[in-house]
Formats: sequence, structure tokens, C-alpha cells
Amino acid sequence: MKKILFLISFCIIQITAFAQITAREILKQKTEADLKGIINSSPSLTGLMAIDLTSGETIGINSDLIFTQASAIKIPILMEVYKQAHEKKFALTDIKPLQQINTVAGSGILNAMTDPVNLSIRNYCMLMIGLSDNSATNMLIELVGMKNVTNTMLSLGFSNTKLQRKMIDQPASLRNEENISTPADAAKILKLLFDGKFIDAATSNEIVSMLQKNPIENSKIATGVPGNVKIAFKTGGMGGVSTEWAIVYLKNRPYAITVMENYKTSATPSTLISSISKRIFDYYSMMKATKYGVLLEN
Repeated sequence: MKKILFLISFCIIQITAFAQITAREILKQKTEADLKGIINSSPSLTGLMAIDLTSGETIGINSDLIFTQASAIKIPILMEVYKQAHEKKFALTDIKPLQQINTVAGSGILNAMTDPVNLSIRNYCMLMIGLSDNSATNMLIELVGMKNVTNTMLSLGFSNTKLQRKMIDQPASLRNEENISTPADAAKILKLLFDGKFIDAATSNEIVSMLQKNPIENSKIATGVPGNVKIAFKTGGMGGVSTEWAIVYLKNRPYAITVMENYKTSATPSTLISSISKRIFDYYSMMKATKYGVLLEN
């Protein structure tokens, strides 16, 4: 008899728990299932993290896996520059020469300059982010120190985000000295900046403003959201790797999203990040609705 009563009680508890699942929880489960389907359609390895910047709710798939960042690591470098400027180690207006040792190929324009280059530290930052200039990036890494970038990320709680080499350093890459992070770390870094909690609100806002100035045509996440929705972002790409960190300013429901791919081959869908972005956008658009699913634009 006791066993029968136990089983009945257990069943009642399970039924009650199931009955208490809310409509929004069901929508989240559907969204996660759809995202897993999109990710599983690709032979490459993909990680995702999204944070609702209104509620703090997260969606993550492979969010704690470590991925090579390519140029997306330039956001932590930028943060370290602003941190040291705040500490009065230098001023962002200081003029610095570009040394030949830091001039490398790849993205950017400084490697094409024929005359000596002397720019302010802030302008090197603008080139590093806006044009993803590798030479400007290497100059800034030398200025602030590679280990300092990693240590600052660690002090902020982002232990998986590490700067381990300069740009276009193939010998270091062959030694597996890659610049790395996880979708979870990256999304939380963006949240920190969005919330104005990196150093202070003015510093955080200036960094985000720089990310907002990136050419929108470079963003795969942007292709998954309507054209009138503003985003702040940084992409990265190299052989077999594609990354993007972004803040999407959906009205009344902004969110951070980071998507990372590695082991990419010719069979990897070129629209993968765009498809993920669209599904995440659709989900957060629904979260703007009332408790009973009425969507009121305001």
C-alpha cells in the first residue's frame, strides 16, 4: 500500500510540475530546439550564447567551449588600452609611431602606408576596430602588454579569454598559442560594457560606440535582423574559424549574442550565423509581448 501511495504521490508531483510550465518556458524550449537543429545541420563545431540584457536570461549551446577568436579578440585588447589610459599610464591622445616590427599583412590599411605612420593611441584603436587593422592591433598589444590583457580578463571573471599571440603570427599559431574565448565569456563581456560597468559608464559607452561604427556589411549577425535595428559588433575570421560578438538593440529588448565556429570546411553552410541570428531575434521579439502573447509596439 505504501508503495502504491508513493507512486501516486510521485505522479501527482510530476503532473503538477508539468502543468506549471509557462508559455514563455515553452517558447524558450522551442527556440533552443530550433537552434540545436540549425547548429547540427553544420559539420563544423559551433557555439552560441545570448543574453537578454533586460532580464538577464541566457540561451547557450556549447557556450563554455573554447574557440579561437581571430579578430574578435580585439575587443579585450581595446578594453585593456582604455583601462591603462584610465590608470594614467598614457593618454589616448598620445602620438605613437608605428614600428616596422608591428607592421603585418592581413586586414587593415597601415601595412600599405609608404611614409612613416604617427597616430594617436585612440586612432590606432579606431583602426583596430573599424578596419580590423592588424598592424594597429600589434602596436597596441606591444603598448599594453599581452599578459596584461589576459590578466584583466581574469580579474573580471573571464578566465577563458586569453591573448596569447600577436596578429598574423603563424609560428605561434602552429604552437597552439591562439587567442581564445568562449561564447559565454564573450557575451558576458558585452553585457559588462552594455551595463556601463567596465571602469565607468563613460568608458564603457565609448568602447561600445566604437563597435557601433563598424561597417554593417561585415556583420553576419546583422543579416539576421531587420535593417532598422542598430547593432554594435566585432567579427573575426581565419582558416576554419568564424566568430562574431554583437549587441543587438532590439527596441525594449536589447540582447548580446556571440556565435563562434571552428573546424569549418567547404561543407559548412555560409548562412549558419545569419540563421542563428534570425532565430534569436525572433525569440527576443516574442519576449516583448505581454503575458498572454499580445505584442504591443511602443
